[in-house]
Amino acid sequence: MQYKDEKTLQLINIFGKVLKEKRISLKDKSQTMLAFEYGLDSGNLSRIENGKTDPKLTMLWRISEALGIPVSELMKAVETKLGKDFHITET
Repeated sequence: MQYKDEKTLQLINIFGKVLKEKRISLKDKSQTMLAFEYGLDSGNLSRIENGKTDPKLTMLWRISEALGIPVSELMKAVETKLGKDFHITET
């Protein structure tokens, strides 16, 4: 696994939590069922929701389409959870 700093890991973890919340609130489906219905890899979806992997842009797009929301809505929810003081790089 490629080295990831603490802030990157925090971002990945929060994204996974947001994704799980959206999946449950919007679709009320299990990871397996959502993955099956939309041609996603259920193992990869699980790793993303559990903060174990950093999803690629194309995967983010596919997930947002499966949820029926724009990628920007997912990112806005992540930004809200992280707070405006969160920065991935030190400035």
